[in-house]
Amino acid sequence: MRLDKILAHLGYGSRKDVKKIIRAGHVLVNGEILRDDDAHVDPDNDEIIVGDDTLEYAEKVYWLMNKPQDVVSATVDPRYPTVIDLLPSNAGHGLFPIGRLDLDTEGLLVVSNDGALAHRLLSPKKHVDKEYEVDLAKDWDPRYEMELSTGILIQDPEYQCKPASVVVIDPKKIRIVISEGKYHQVKRMMAACDNEVVRLRRIRMGGLTLDPHLQPGEFRTLTPLELEQLQKTHG
Repeated sequence: MRLDKILAHLGYGSRKDVKKIIRAGHVLVNGEILRDDDAHVDPDNDEIIVGDDTLEYAEKVYWLMNKPQDVVSATVDPRYPTVIDLLPSNAGHGLFPIGRLDLDTEGLLVVSNDGALAHRLLSPKKHVDKEYEVDLAKDWDPRYEMELSTGILIQDPEYQCKPASVVVIDPKKIRIVISEGKYHQVKRMMAACDNEVVRLRRIRMGGLTLDPHLQPGEFRTLTPLELEQLQKTHG
């Protein structure tokens, strides 16, 4: 594979930018400076060093993030930092969040450049489970659990939700599992239950759970097992 293509894919800049990096002598391949930007190298077997970074090349990359509040689930935004901004500059090329979390919602988010995986996880036909931990303004009223389990009616706009399940953690904290992702859905569901969301955190998406060691704003690559669990996820 061409050296400039590999560096561009890993986020070192545009093809024009990486050509300048290579021609300036900042790239070592197997211990030797390589200034030929269209040289072909084997990313699986050749050692490629850019500055102080030893590259680990992957055609597709997968990041597990604990999204913090006040960060947008988008690639660019004129007002707020995005989840892409939290990642290192060489995290990968063409990255985007798979799904979205509201500005004030925290928790599990996968950032990748795998469009096929995103389609499988986000297709409305798949109904992939998403589990949230919800802090409430008032004590949870168990009378609404039956209504949620059969599909509660939410407003603004009016919509009949698909069945959801609830586990009560303490009087003002629940976990709820939904299989769709309408706009502000959990908040609207709690409003229909005569309550209000104080804090919302996604802890599971399909077969993938949030790493409890990741603090808000932290991230790591998916393990091979986690990626396998996510790829097997279906509704």
